[in-house]
Amino acid sequence: MSRLKSLPGLFVALTLLVFAQAAQAKDMVSVDRPEINMRSGASTQHSILWALSKGYPLEVTRRKGNWLKVRDFENDAGWVYRPVVGKTPHVIVKGRVVNVRSAPSTSSRVLGKAEYGEVLRTVEHRNKWVKVQREGGMKGWVSRGLVWGW
Repeated sequence: MSRLKSLPGLFVALTLLVFAQAAQAKDMVSVDRPEINMRSGASTQHSILWALSKGYPLEVTRRKGNWLKVRDFENDAGWVYRPVVGKTPHVIVKGRVVNVRSAPSTSSRVLGKAEYGEVLRTVEHRNKWVKVQREGGMKGWVSRGLVWGW
């Protein structure tokens, strides 16, 4: 009987854990055009801060109509027009030069290198590794700690 009494408490604890993890999940988008503008405010009347290239990952921090307040891997913030971003997962290299490997292990063969600021398409996640692909090119694994995004 005592086990049955603890089941509702266990259910509540598990439900809270699931919601806490969902709340921590980042709301990510990526640039879905060859190039878009990041602006200082939520309209085309605001100044352009930067031009962002296709695939560039951004974290959404606020919404205002069809505009998204976003931040990038360097914590720079601005606004982008929602219709020009999408949900195709990408990462950006935050290490100076990182190894792209044949398997998710530091002992696997190095296929190539990726440099700081390079945008790579996210293909798969495995433990602390991300399988990435250069546009039209090399596919391999990068340590999750060396990239930012999806």
